[in-house]
Amino acid sequence: MSNAVATTQEASLPAEAPRNEATAIIQVIERAAMNPDVDIDKMERLLQMQERVMDRQATMDFNAAMAAMQTEMPSITERGKIEVKGVVRSHYATLEDIVDTVRPVMQKHGFAISFRVRTGENAIEVTGVLMHKSGHREETSMRLPFDQSGSKNNVQSYGSSVSYGKRYVMSALLNITTRGEDDDGNSAAPTKTVSLAQAAYLKSLLAKCPPVTTDWFAQEFGEPELVPSSKYDKLSARLKSGIEKQEAANADHQGA
Repeated sequence: MSNAVATTQEASLPAEAPRNEATAIIQVIERAAMNPDVDIDKMERLLQMQERVMDRQATMDFNAAMAAMQTEMPSITERGKIEVKGVVRSHYATLEDIVDTVRPVMQKHGFAISFRVRTGENAIEVTGVLMHKSGHREETSMRLPFDQSGSKNNVQSYGSSVSYGKRYVMSALLNITTRGEDDDGNSAAPTKTVSLAQAAYLKSLLAKCPPVTTDWFAQEFGEPELVPSSKYDKLSARLKSGIEKQEAANADHQGA
């Protein structure tokens, strides 16, 4: 027996008890509903109990399906490119490649995903909602500043941030891994860069920095996604310190 089959079968075994429990409660409710003397408060408690049992069963079905799906979820090839002055600095898996690759696997196991986007004054929040046919759902959110890199206009800035947020939350919900395209070993090992969450945090800091700082950052690193992970701690501390000093100076000026 393969590991995938064994995992699916083991995950499905405990589901029988809640199903039997739900059936028993439904039968009690049906009998009570036919009794004109039934206590309404008791009926409401029975209905609440049924809802709890159904919710628990939906959660168990979600977890079992997720465990089975993970054994079939492939890695996504990083075909997207980030270029700085014509030089390719980094690769990433595009949203289109992620969706096209995972959609058949999700459908097979009864999953679907949707997104909510909320727009604030200087940032957007992208929420991914992973739904299962049993009724259970899980979600995660990411807040991002508008992407002003590369001389983007307002529409392009909004679209870039939304796309980035969708890639991040979808990868987080489905535990997606990515890999670089095979180049027959002709390229040197790439420098390890910051994670998606770290890049998002750097973007949020840069949104509060003056133009002189953002210009320096663009010249030094290009995009937050290209920052080497070894420089993340010092860089984020430097940006945060600069923001705090600027805010303190502004406060002193206003108080004068």
